[in-house]
Amino acid sequence: MSEHVLVERKDDVLAIALARPDRRNAITVAMYAALADAVESAAGDDNVRLITLRGEGQDFTAGNDLGDFMAELPRDGSDIPVWRLLRALAKNQVPIVAAVHGNAVGIGTTMLFHCDFVIAEEGTRFLMPFVDLGLVPEAASSLILPGLAGRRRAARYLLLGEPFGPDEALDFGLVSHIAPAGKLDAIVDRVVDALRAKPAEALRLTQRLLRRGNTDELLERMELENGHFSERLTSTEVRDAISAFFAARTKPVS
Repeated sequence: MSEHVLVERKDDVLAIALARPDRRNAITVAMYAALADAVESAAGDDNVRLITLRGEGQDFTAGNDLGDFMAELPRDGSDIPVWRLLRALAKNQVPIVAAVHGNAVGIGTTMLFHCDFVIAEEGTRFLMPFVDLGLVPEAASSLILPGLAGRRRAARYLLLGEPFGPDEALDFGLVSHIAPAGKLDAIVDRVVDALRAKPAEALRLTQRLLRRGNTDELLERMELENGHFSERLTSTEVRDAISAFFAARTKPVS
């Protein structure tokens, strides 16, 4: 488990929080493992009716902690925790309500494709800069996003790496609700309370029906993306892009 992922059982709700606000909730390998553990545990517990997911501090998440990710990659070709998490999300059969604010970068956006409700606060910024880092998309986003937004808009977000806000995300179906500034928790609580008031078995069965029929396709696309992703990690392009990222971050302000 990771000290930077808080998992709390609140009656029949499993509350998961990214809790590394000093690093904008950048996700480490240990955090991915803890997130996967939490999602998998809910799948095996019929008493968990809902999962909530949020980030502490000013951002939902800045995406991968690149330094930790590159340092902790297995060198023997074995699986990595982020892929375990993504598969768990794709196969999950417990409704997930995500509360998003600030920046949602990389996997901070793509994991949301697997949530049932995404409530974004005004001013949220979504960004998927995979190509800029010499990488390819993950979480089956290369399949899901064109299906939701169309190929042309998907190209803007994945090829050009253009950021977008809650209004655009609501328009193509990534976001289910937009919360006014300062009202994110209130809107999340309203949605959670409404779901908890419904018959539990009917709720879970309906969530399964909504997902039925595309899980195998999602997992197949994830495996294809993961293969390309693994190959890219050893490329000169990725090494140069990540070096440039860290150089820009440490460059003194003139």
